Amino acid sequence: MVCAFVGPPRAERLSSPAPAASRFPHAGLSLPAVGAGSPGSALPSGLKPARIGVVVAVPDQVETAVVYCEGNFGAIDGKTANGLVRHSEKYRILSVIDSDNAGRDSGALLDSVANGIPICQDLSAALALAGDMPDYFIYGMAPASGMLSENERDLMLTAIDLGMNIVNGLHEFLGDDPEFQAASIASNVRIIDIRKPRAKNDLHLFSGRIHEVTCPRIAVLGTDCAIGKRTTATVLVRALNDAGLKAVMIGTGQTGLIQGARYGVAMDAVPSQFCAGELEAIIVEAFEVEQPDVIIIEGQGALSHPAFSTTSFILRGSCPDAVVLQHAPGRATRCDFEQMPMPSPSSEIHLIQTFSDTRVIGLTINHEHMTEAEVDMAIARYESELAIPSTDALSRSPQRLLDMVLAAFPELAQKSLAEAG
Repeated sequence: MVCAFVGPPRAERLSSPAPAASRFPHAGLSLPAVGAGSPGSALPSGLKPARIGVVVAVPDQVETAVVYCEGNFGAIDGKTANGLVRHSEKYRILSVIDSDNAGRDSGALLDSVANGIPICQDLSAALALAGDMPDYFIYGMAPASGMLSENERDLMLTAIDLGMNIVNGLHEFLGDDPEFQAASIASNVRIIDIRKPRAKNDLHLFSGRIHEVTCPRIAVLGTDCAIGKRTTATVLVRALNDAGLKAVMIGTGQTGLIQGARYGVAMDAVPSQFCAGELEAIIVEAFEVEQPDVIIIEGQGALSHPAFSTTSFILRGSCPDAVVLQHAPGRATRCDFEQMPMPSPSSEIHLIQTFSDTRVIGLTINHEHMTEAEVDMAIARYESELAIPSTDALSRSPQRLLDMVLAAFPELAQKSLAEAG
């Protein structure tokens, strides 16, 4: 797994920090309940979330973290923070920092289901609520610039001074910055630059070994960036495992790796010559080690999007047997590119199936800016137009997503029935 650990190895802290409340004497925040349709809720009025258990229970011994997402929680650029409060195997998320939504419950804001993870005004308030010093400070945004602002830089240096390890998913590698290096050594903490690739001598070229992987490989692709591909892939993996099948997810972006994906590579940080080979190698490793029934590959960007090339490398490196396509009917233009209209699902499907020897087996809906009735109509319309099953992974039962895959791969359906029997 590509994940650079920079700075001194983690050890016992040089001295135990004083309780956060003594250094930041802020009052606790009240957390009013937020329901569907209330201001700031990610689900529009009348749209009820499926009870899919998006938030994973994390054992108490897992290391704790505060996630920074100032001004962006619940928005597109806050996708890393959004993903972490929905699913995290690696960290127990204590709070999210976003002054625009301070005082609210992060789960209620995102999915209209409270998860007990509060949104705080600032780092001082987050530490006051935490009691003990969190183990990690996670930068939870994915800005188009991929760089820190001066204010964010100062805040992260403060977190280091307080004894918190840093998780950074940006293209700016803080572990290579002399000021951050010195601060991390002084505080005996780590800086983890998720997107920092391995040395070129350790990178893989495509070898063709992907065809030794005999279980189905399914890629979850999309018609735009930040459209929910990782979330849908996570829900699908859980549904498959719950059905008695062994499913493994391959992360291809910084958020999936931060969440704790055991197998993955930050594709947009790898030199293009090695992208297909790096993905192929991690899929082969997952297959050999885990012996799964099915492998799910997280998509990035969109094949039709001129700003991204990662989807082409994902299709080349994984050679998927099938694709699930994620689309946002309520999104008029591409994320961050208002001059570019969104493609239709049919045009994206045609492009994918022309570019790669694969088939699109289903369409999943991102329900942003949509009502319950509009989601129902979109599902019915696309099923009629495209002649493939369609669903919303978050607001509909995960069974519908599972059925989509089992219908395409009868051998998986037979094994699931055998496990149930």
